[in-house]
Amino acid sequence: MLSSSSQYAVRAALYLAMKTSESEKMKAEDIAKALDIPKHFLAKILQQLTRKKIVSSTKGRNGGFYLSDNNRSCSLLEVLEAIDGPMSLNSCILGLKNCSDAYPCPYHNQVSKFRFSFYNQLMTESIDSCLQRIDFSKLRITNPDKQKLTSSGDR
Repeated sequence: MLSSSSQYAVRAALYLAMKTSESEKMKAEDIAKALDIPKHFLAKILQQLTRKKIVSSTKGRNGGFYLSDNNRSCSLLEVLEAIDGPMSLNSCILGLKNCSDAYPCPYHNQVSKFRFSFYNQLMTESIDSCLQRIDFSKLRITNPDKQKLTSSGDR
């Protein structure tokens, strides 16, 4: 349902919300290591998010990526659309081109309810509010092998 680029973007935004501030920035390489995402791929994603003002960055020796208070209030839908363009959750789960309300596949009606609910959640939930819902004792957004990078500085 979501492209790998979008998945990486959401993970990176959540990680930045957890680890950074205007006074604590991170290099793309360090984020990529912690999230186990190819460095160059993540750098392009972070550039797109920065252009759309979802992530902040500064250049120079003490530069890096971070989330400001404004960035933290961006919706998850804004993150996804910054990467893949306007969200289209209308495609058929079976891949049928003519699936619609008029000509539904066997799953159309059930999936339509889910799509509407999921879209509304993405539209209304901010990066910060999503981060607050994560139970870090049960879920990690980082690779378990990268624990040294993620164990200190959690917000």
